[in-house]
Amino acid sequence: MKTTHPRPRTTRITLAAALAAVLLAGTACSSKADGDGPADGADGVKAGPGIGEKSIRLGALTDLTGPYATLGKSIVQAQQMWADETNAAGGICGRKVEIVVKDHGYDVQKAVTAYADIAPDVVALPQVIGSPVVAALIDDIERDGLLTFPQAWAASLLGRDPVQVLGTTYDLDMIAAVDFLTRTKKVAEGDSIGHVYFEGDYGANALEGSEWAAERAGIKVIGQKIKATDTDLTAQVSALRKAGVKAVLISAGPAQTASLAGVAASRGLRVPIVSSAPGYAPQLMKTPAAAALEAMVHVVSAAPAVSSDLPGVKRMVASYGKKYPDSPVDSGVLSGYNAAQLLGADLRKACEKGSLAREDVVKAHRSQKNADTGLGTPQDFTDVDAPASRSTYVLKPDREAVGGMVGVEEAHRVPGADEYLAARTS
Repeated sequence: MKTTHPRPRTTRITLAAALAAVLLAGTACSSKADGDGPADGADGVKAGPGIGEKSIRLGALTDLTGPYATLGKSIVQAQQMWADETNAAGGICGRKVEIVVKDHGYDVQKAVTAYADIAPDVVALPQVIGSPVVAALIDDIERDGLLTFPQAWAASLLGRDPVQVLGTTYDLDMIAAVDFLTRTKKVAEGDSIGHVYFEGDYGANALEGSEWAAERAGIKVIGQKIKATDTDLTAQVSALRKAGVKAVLISAGPAQTASLAGVAASRGLRVPIVSSAPGYAPQLMKTPAAAALEAMVHVVSAAPAVSSDLPGVKRMVASYGKKYPDSPVDSGVLSGYNAAQLLGADLRKACEKGSLAREDVVKAHRSQKNADTGLGTPQDFTDVDAPASRSTYVLKPDREAVGGMVGVEEAHRVPGADEYLAARTS
């Protein structure tokens, strides 16, 4: 049975709009090409919204002016690179790929308006940034049957046929984080650990995972809930130091991770810190917190480091550096490019079956049991209620590495994942 989840409220955050103007000018395409409306093609392929005789239109609801603007820029550029490469190789199903980009600035109401604007004219959404945004749109996405890849990993987004959370969910990442801390003897039974987390689905889901894993390990979690606007974590560090924590988990953004590490180092709380992937960006290596981040932080991620020796990752890094020489290659590039490649595989499979209609693109996607782009571990999309992967890497900040991180541990299955997921869905 599919379950619905309450829609969280979010705080409107607006930063400079210059980045949005530049990117939108370079990547946004008209949502209605002249004389290229949705109609079954002369090639016999069934069409639908977003499918014309010569084009396949995709949509991106991103953050170019809010707290995840850096991530949004990387994903937009990576997916545009994929579209350009795909089109240079002949397109998909004899059609050129177009990506319509809309910036919501991490503002839910802006995202709702943007979705209403582009949804009638696209066949899929390879990018929607933000758990609150996806939660606000999820009923409409399901109604419209619009295959959507959130750049958000809350477990509450599972259970909807057209919505695919790629990789692991936040709770699994924190279970892996607790395992890393105990397995490497950084914490032991009877210890306390802190967990600094954003309010809303992101943090709440991450806390579920850390508390479940900590209970199994005989460890106590000291939670510190923060808002996306909180960028000085002095109060939280003081509270955790007073509580005598032996390590700290963080489920927030890069600014918060930098503040946590920098303040903790300066206040004498020199303990291991483990973040999930959204909490780190290579730009942090150019801040005063760089030394503390290198000394104290690890990152748990369903994706490898951009500095990985995987052939697919190395090819992506080389291509991105050539196309966008002034932009850093970070985890957002890898995440966005991987999502675009997976969607391309879905579209090709749907084309082989003779239909690019939305419902058939979703069916093609859900038939993929071992989807592998060469950019990480294979993923299983056949179970709508389960994460696509149960394996994580452990990474570490490194200012000299491409993407600002290096691998510490190769991908391995999250311990207890099956037991946890079975208990959560029972």
